[in-house]
Amino acid sequence: MNSKIKKGLGRGLSSLIGETKVESKKNKLLLSEITPNKYQPRKNFDEENLEDLANSIKERGVIQPIIVRKVETENSKYEIIAGERRWLAAQKAGLHEIPVVVTEADDLKSLEFAIVENVQRNDLNPLEEAQGYKRLIDEFSYDQEKVSRFIGKSRSYITNSLRLLNLPNEVLRLVEERKLTAGHAKILVGLENSLHIANKILEKKLSVRQTENFVKIFKGKKNRFFQQKDPNIKKLESEISDKIGLNVFIKNNKRNKGSITFTYKDADQLNKIIEIVKSYY
Repeated sequence: MNSKIKKGLGRGLSSLIGETKVESKKNKLLLSEITPNKYQPRKNFDEENLEDLANSIKERGVIQPIIVRKVETENSKYEIIAGERRWLAAQKAGLHEIPVVVTEADDLKSLEFAIVENVQRNDLNPLEEAQGYKRLIDEFSYDQEKVSRFIGKSRSYITNSLRLLNLPNEVLRLVEERKLTAGHAKILVGLENSLHIANKILEKKLSVRQTENFVKIFKGKKNRFFQQKDPNIKKLESEISDKIGLNVFIKNNKRNKGSITFTYKDADQLNKIIEIVKSYY
């Protein structure tokens, strides 16, 4: 089982480090010489866990070096690629310096390091993970297939992760604060009343299974007034949505007339739809 898990981790940190030039000697740097990674996908660091790590560092020091790269800025000479949590905890512990591995890495490699480290350590909440994948796509011209190969996750996993970003900001905030789980969020994707249901989940403390049943009942009441959608149309919606990573709704009458609706959340997603249409017409 362990071998399967390791095989599914994509390229991994050791592979990434092997692709870059690493200084041979072991180093220690002043904490003040180091700045956080601007591509760090992780936004929230649990204060209690950070305090526990700081106490451990007081007792034993920083055992595993952090990975940094040289940068030229006014206040610092090095930027963290992996290990920001250890760097923060070292500050809390009152240390002045920290062991480092210095490597050469461009912006893309730095983002790759940060995403791989956090995903493999399960340190990212679902929203941060999706935002990390989106940066690879938007800023470094990855497609979903390339992200899938790189991270070692299935294409459908990446697609479902990215679809979380289509949820309303109020719902995304609940995911970011870990009040809603990824399982809850996946059920809410594509629902017009997702915020209402999210509030019901919190109010009634619904599990993922209970949320699924709640949504089915809610949809059942709604469908009494609407004709059930053709399974072929639903399949088309799903296929297109998986392909472009955006929610798609098709309305089709008996004479095969209707409309296709693409829902977008920001200007980037709107431009993506426009570019897709332009490229084929």
